[in-house]
Amino acid sequence: MAFLATLGMLALYASLLALFLRIAWAIYRDQRRLHIPLEIKYPIRIRILYTGLKFGVLAVISESFFKKSGLCNPFKLLEWLYRTFIPKWSPTLTIKDLVFDDVPVRVFWPKRTPSGKRRGVVVIPGGGAIQGNIGLTGLPCRYIAWETDSVVMTVAFRLAPEHPFPIPVMDCCTATKHFLKNAEEYGVDPNRIVLYGECSGGTFAVAVSEYLAGRKDLPKLGGQVLIYPGLQAVDFNLPSYQQNHSIPFLFKKWALMVATRLLTAKEVNLEDVMKNAHLPEHVWMKYRKWVNPNDIPERFKGRGYVPMERPPFRQELYEIMKEATNPMYSPLLAEDDVIRQLPKTFLVTCEYDIFRDDGLLFKKRLEDNGVPLTWYHIEDGFHGMLFGVGNSLMQYPGTKLHCQHINNFINSI
Repeated sequence: MAFLATLGMLALYASLLALFLRIAWAIYRDQRRLHIPLEIKYPIRIRILYTGLKFGVLAVISESFFKKSGLCNPFKLLEWLYRTFIPKWSPTLTIKDLVFDDVPVRVFWPKRTPSGKRRGVVVIPGGGAIQGNIGLTGLPCRYIAWETDSVVMTVAFRLAPEHPFPIPVMDCCTATKHFLKNAEEYGVDPNRIVLYGECSGGTFAVAVSEYLAGRKDLPKLGGQVLIYPGLQAVDFNLPSYQQNHSIPFLFKKWALMVATRLLTAKEVNLEDVMKNAHLPEHVWMKYRKWVNPNDIPERFKGRGYVPMERPPFRQELYEIMKEATNPMYSPLLAEDDVIRQLPKTFLVTCEYDIFRDDGLLFKKRLEDNGVPLTWYHIEDGFHGMLFGVGNSLMQYPGTKLHCQHINNFINSI
């Protein structure tokens, strides 16, 4: 019996060692793929934060272990971690989970006494609509609510791939409409409501703004804050997609995996998508007036950018990605009469982010259509650097300074 017990312990130790080695190898392999330019400060901190944020705890082996074993969905695990480790209670805020027209939301009120109706901020979660949700926005919601003395609402939209496009973005539209229509019930001035989104949350924020543009039955949005949003699915070889394809916190391949999973609820051939083989010539040419590297200022075209010829068109890929040019999915492609009705905008772009050029092209469209715009470009910035604001362990040095400019814009509404 003692011999069997010893064998059992050895087997356990071997399993734990194998698990540890698998995790260590996954981290090492991933770190080798990272490219951190010299201009970005605190590279060691970035590597540590990147590993922690990407892998979570057990998500490090999501693709190899969880996916093959079928034990759990790694994105659902991350959602549970967000909800567990960013608690709902706050000493400075009243936080309630509510339902707006069948869409779950979370609302944050500062506990200080207001002088009148407060400003409202609708925070749309990032995470590519396949992870995170309101757990992911816990930190920015708390920070914005307290620092700007605003009532903040964030949306628990349904997640892909179980609920693919357009379901998540339409949930955001539904919740925002309810908030606009019933603002005074929550102590909010309906004429001072701002949309706020980081990464895909910024994508959804523009889609919601465009959806609400011209509505006569609702108060007009007071503004929108867009933090390094992805805004088009036409050209994935713009300069920033080439230059920043392996810079944390967002790799090009990972971004397109998430984007195609949201759009199609399927796994697609990412190599062909990354080469722009997903659109036929006539569609490509139709949107070239808005998605064109010639419209990117020359100062952004260094660092190895090479204009690429389009590969042979893949009809089967187009069949499952036809909706990629839907403005609700690619808000940069909305018509001019919609763009010119958008609210005044605060747009953040980062030099070392694959979505930088999406932002630059959207900046041009806003300016061409007379939309009041404040553009804030972070020269040493990278995707995700403003995530974690308000948490000393997670936020990047300089995050609060950059976020103060956003606060100033929100306070101007």
